[in-house]
Amino acid sequence: MKLISFKRREDCGTELYVQVLYNKRWALLQSSVSYNDYASWPFFQVRMGMGSLLSLMVCVYKLGFDMDIFSNTWNFECLNELDGEEE
Repeated sequence: MKLISFKRREDCGTELYVQVLYNKRWALLQSSVSYNDYASWPFFQVRMGMGSLLSLMVCVYKLGFDMDIFSNTWNFECLNELDGEEE
């Protein structure tokens, strides 16, 4: 079990990720903030189940926020393979 991890990714904007109290399969808290190059319609999504206890997602214009409570761990190794990076 690891305490905290930060990641940053550049794609069609900047994405910042944080994971708190996580292992290879589960995380107590995961959150991301993104600023995209392209604008979108505003939306708010609340989800329960399907791999997480509670998931919140908010997007307004170019800014996005996502938070998962007790959920499956996000796979950063897959993102690194897509970007061609090594950790």
